[in-house]
Amino acid sequence: MALNNTYEARLVQQETAVGAGVQILLLALLGTAIGMGPAGWLTGLAFAIATWAVLSRALHRTRPRSFGPANRVTLGRAILVGGVTALVADSFESSPPVTLLVGLTAVALILDGVDGKVARKTGTSTALGARFDMEVDAFLILVLSVYVSTQLGPWVLLIGGMRYAFVAAAKAAPWLNAPLPHSMARKTVAAMQGICLLLAGADLLPYLANLAVVLLALGSLVWSFGRDVLWLWRNARPAAAAGTVATVAGTGSEADLEAELEAGIGAGIEIEVGAGAGAGSGARELAAVR
Repeated sequence: MALNNTYEARLVQQETAVGAGVQILLLALLGTAIGMGPAGWLTGLAFAIATWAVLSRALHRTRPRSFGPANRVTLGRAILVGGVTALVADSFESSPPVTLLVGLTAVALILDGVDGKVARKTGTSTALGARFDMEVDAFLILVLSVYVSTQLGPWVLLIGGMRYAFVAAAKAAPWLNAPLPHSMARKTVAAMQGICLLLAGADLLPYLANLAVVLLALGSLVWSFGRDVLWLWRNARPAAAAGTVATVAGTGSEADLEAELEAGIGAGIEIEVGAGAGAGSGARELAAVR
């Protein structure tokens, strides 16, 4: 049995290595197609190495029997996000190929709901998968915020950074870690983030229209975060008085896990337990796992 478990663990780790290899292949194709500079190459390679290292460590700790079909979809999305990241980094040195950047981003966003559906259909929903999915979605929104900020100003970074600011705040204020109730409004706002940033990044609309679209996204995000923080604060006082501490469960149905992992809306991601966030999918929540 021990030998069998070791063998399965190796197979699982091999899939992450294959993912890193495919990421490097995508970077090579992009580099050949557009003549990507050092910034794009280094950023893309750093993303590939970091994704492989973090995912491998998480798999080693959780020791799943298999990588799972849903996680394969999420890994594919992560590879696309790595390509987008490299293109955005390269855009600081030369004019970016907008069509290519928009195409990779659009596919990544479209696939945002596939991994969760695959997880439900195959019965392979896991907390690790949910976290993986959420982190991929969150990072995509951050990268898109960086790109759009070069057109509209640094204030756009608030969209991509809000989820990470929430996570940091939860370190100092543990009551922010409590699970939130299900909210379609939160999911709708989440879905808007990636769509609005992609629309602005495509630069198909006049400047003022792009400005209005991103302001709408940011405004709705601030509203959603503010509403959830207020709810958490109000419910933290009775919990503290009763001496209870809310925790995120690691078992249960996907719906239960998703509800527990949600925390404030992040840039566009519904968390599917089986992958993000989500930016999260239906629409994935970014501020999901603290």
